[in-house]
Amino acid sequence: MSRLSFLDLLVRSEPFRVFQIILGILLLPVAGIVGVISPAPIGIVIFGAGLALVFRNSRWARRRYLVYTRRYPRVRRAVDFGLMRGRRRKTRGSPVNVPPSLTNPATDPTSPTMPPA
Repeated sequence: MSRLSFLDLLVRSEPFRVFQIILGILLLPVAGIVGVISPAPIGIVIFGAGLALVFRNSRWARRRYLVYTRRYPRVRRAVDFGLMRGRRRKTRGSPVNVPPSLTNPATDPTSPTMPPA
């Protein structure tokens, strides 16, 4: 078993997923404590990391969050603003000054050539 497949297996295992959920739940109150103590907005970053861990590994939490944001659209707008999604939605119709993609094989000289399908 190669190292990459071992790590892949570890990350996708059920005990590690439960560990990530517990770590995310523990980070939420820690963020409040750090936010009160620290003058910098480190608590917001810690809260976001904890929420991301919980949402990534728990279908129940994601479903509850979606129901909540549909019920209270003001919360959804605030979250979209915090995640900078609002700006993207307004310019969805016409992209202005979009640089060429660096991952596009036609413009990226470092990407390997792919045989035609």
